[in-house]
Amino acid sequence: MSTNTSVKGVLLCEATALVEGGSAHVFELRAHGETVRAFALRHEGQVVSYVNRCAHVPVELDWQPGEFLDDTRRWIICSMHGAVYDPVDGQCVGGPCHGEYLESVAVGEHEGRIYWYPRDHLAPAQKTDNDPVRRLILQGSAPAQHEPP
Repeated sequence: MSTNTSVKGVLLCEATALVEGGSAHVFELRAHGETVRAFALRHEGQVVSYVNRCAHVPVELDWQPGEFLDDTRRWIICSMHGAVYDPVDGQCVGGPCHGEYLESVAVGEHEGRIYWYPRDHLAPAQKTDNDPVRRLILQGSAPAQHEPP
């Protein structure tokens, strides 16, 4: 996907982390005002990226963390409903949302690194300290872990 170089990119990972037909790099961003997950993977030599939501029902697609491709490693597949998407453009080519598209995230590869580029309704996820568990971890005292009886 082409990028607008006047917009500052957000570093995702080293380019070597994305291998053809391999696992995706999963990351958080803000889409339409809420924090959601997105993913980037390498397909036909290019890095592509989409918001991790099925076009049929807004559920995450991956059947295991970072695993979005079917067993042929050719198609993105929804683990919930079996919708099949073309990695090139995110179009649903089979299943209950035929003809609809995954929401794309602009990505680029530069000097051995992969970046994503915020736009109108896609922004970096905000890290907040409002979560009490996160606050405790940041303060150096995590909640006690208990073994089952």
